[in-house]
Amino acid sequence: MAGTTIRDVAREAGVSTATVSYVLNGSRRVGDETRERVLQTARRLGYRANFTARNLQASETRLLGYSWRPSPIDQFNPILDQFLQSIAEAAARHDYRILAFPSIDVHAELSAYEEMMLIGQVDGFILTNTNFDDERVLALVKNEFPFVSFGRANEDWDFLWIDVDGKAGTLAATRHLVALGHRRIAFLAWPGKSQTGFYRLQGYLDGLSEAGLSADPDWIQLAGNFYDESYAATQRLLALSLDRRPSAIIASSDLMALGVLNAGWDAGLKVGRELAVVGFDDAPIARYLRPGLTTLAQPIVEIGEQLVTMLIDEICDRPVQQRHRLLQPSLIVRASSAASFVSSR
Repeated sequence: MAGTTIRDVAREAGVSTATVSYVLNGSRRVGDETRERVLQTARRLGYRANFTARNLQASETRLLGYSWRPSPIDQFNPILDQFLQSIAEAAARHDYRILAFPSIDVHAELSAYEEMMLIGQVDGFILTNTNFDDERVLALVKNEFPFVSFGRANEDWDFLWIDVDGKAGTLAATRHLVALGHRRIAFLAWPGKSQTGFYRLQGYLDGLSEAGLSADPDWIQLAGNFYDESYAATQRLLALSLDRRPSAIIASSDLMALGVLNAGWDAGLKVGRELAVVGFDDAPIARYLRPGLTTLAQPIVEIGEQLVTMLIDEICDRPVQQRHRLLQPSLIVRASSAASFVSSR
């Protein structure tokens, strides 16, 4: 509603203008029921855009919002740790701070964004794990609120993003395995409409096609980014008949590759010789495994610095010369894809 004022919100919510001000500014404790009623009324009346515009013109918080999905208690996410550290350090160099908060799903994240925009809690957001038709991107673009993303979305959507070329990465991994003589190469792919997962799978398929190889449908196993699911997917692959059983497996992440490694050992295979394994991320643990894990390294520190710089330029209304940046991963070859593989096996 154009021209909506704080008085309009107060009247519709049945509270005083002072109460609306307390809620929006967070300057005084307000009961949960009243607070939620004020926020819902402000959203319904379209007051958010007016408040946000005024807030950005009048002041700044020097806070950048970042949300992530909590990992299960028995899992680890070293790339998340590295990324959070990189953006925190980059923000501090620009005299900003990161306001980090977990969200259990996209709806919770969107709700948090709406409230934080409404009360002017942050100057901008950093997104990760974007997907096709990503609701978060659409919401922030619609609200004209500053944000950057570690990851792309739909090709025709114009917003600030940096991404790692997962397609080029898994293509390099597939080429590496083909050069070692592997012809039965499997892939552990993420389910759903993960944009990152889509490109990583495509690189693998392109690599097989380039080598004149066809993928057995059973060689592409869907698994979430979890150890147990990857272990079970590998068991299914190793249960195939000897003439179809893969001699190499590419996993969409290093965590998944751990499941592949252990499933291979538990099946009695010499991992690295009888079963080659390649991951993606180059998590710190990758070099300490036995055998050391061949994987694709992402330039996380560089990404964090560039994302924060882009976002602050956007917040300060400075031109961003390169709005879309696609960085290349590096193939790190270790013993899990040993060159001693015999192609006649």
